[in-house]
Amino acid sequence: MYIPYGGIFNCKTHTKESARKSLKKWYNKVTDFDNDAFNTASATIYEREDEILNFFVNRATNASAESLNSKIKAFRAQLRGVVDVPFFLYRLSTIYA
Repeated sequence: MYIPYGGIFNCKTHTKESARKSLKKWYNKVTDFDNDAFNTASATIYEREDEILNFFVNRATNASAESLNSKIKAFRAQLRGVVDVPFFLYRLSTIYA
């Protein structure tokens, strides 16, 4: 049984409330499917539902912030730690600003 979840986010006409209704239908399908892995995922999504549905307010994600964070972590790992914090921040600003 296929349980589409991404379809909720692909619909360009969804508002926050219409997406909430679609998500509730998805919860019902997951419950009917009766699979522990899907039930765990469904419960996690249900706990964060309001935060997830905020996407439909202006259709923005935090992908750019997450990308920058991963670049900073990789840069720090490449240096094997940071001793001089001001110089590290200076290097970050010259490379990624």
